[in-house]
Amino acid sequence: MLLESLIEKATQVTTNTVAVAAAEDFEVIEAVLDASDRNLADFILFGDKEKINTMIGMKNRPTSGNRQLRIVHANSNENAAELAVKAVFNKQANVLMKGNIPTNIILKAVLNKEYGLRTGNVLSHIAVFEVPGFNRFTIVTDAAMNIAPDLEHKAQIIKNAASIARSIGIDMPKVAPIAAVEVVNPVMQATMDAAALTVMNKRGQISGCIVDGPLGLDNAVSVLAAEHKGITSDVAGKADILLVPTIEVGNVLYKSLIYFAKAKVGAVIAGAKVPIVLTSRADSAESKLYSLALALCCAAK
Repeated sequence: MLLESLIEKATQVTTNTVAVAAAEDFEVIEAVLDASDRNLADFILFGDKEKINTMIGMKNRPTSGNRQLRIVHANSNENAAELAVKAVFNKQANVLMKGNIPTNIILKAVLNKEYGLRTGNVLSHIAVFEVPGFNRFTIVTDAAMNIAPDLEHKAQIIKNAASIARSIGIDMPKVAPIAAVEVVNPVMQATMDAAALTVMNKRGQISGCIVDGPLGLDNAVSVLAAEHKGITSDVAGKADILLVPTIEVGNVLYKSLIYFAKAKVGAVIAGAKVPIVLTSRADSAESKLYSLALALCCAAK
């Protein structure tokens, strides 16, 4: 399994520590215990100490392996987010994970001017899918952070996604800026941006990947569809990264892959000083585990 390989890759680094903000959530606890059992990382769990201990006890499974699991009490979600981010800022941890806490609260701490994790780059969401019937990862960006990115933001989103792709072994990722059609149409901004991104890549403004677009979803992932439409490129039919034009497109594609295609996924936020595991509170423990493994691979890189 593709995503299982990330877990194996993550275990090769023994110095990783994850700071979890508001860890009092059964799926989060399950993912943390699984990760600890599989020797992925040490953990610092910030939140209501009594609730966290109770939840761990209800799982009726002692932690095993050689990994450390420490619990630090926090009085509120805001306090948990602050403490977790400060732990990363002070180099006590090298990955940040969102627990049972609203996204805006943890991002407020991440963006804090005094102790936050900003780098000046755009923060973007990268989802790495294992889709049944495909023998490679399918990476979708951005399905959760940037609502309607302009050309400059799309260029940074590509750079973030390409960096993540390289950290999991895709040395020269192929990027397809997705649009409704495969030709440049002045009234369709997605096609204009895709063409500009392609030129920026050819001129070295976006490096470490191959960009070609605009491409429709079909001819980005299917060689047969690309051949049928007479499209010849290094990316068509073989895209590793699907750059969506808006958050609505990314959100629908993300959920369609999970609910219709039964895909498995791990996701992180890139662009900060460290990878951030920012899964939905509705995501399964398995998805959170894969996201942890992905973040740890990125941190190691």
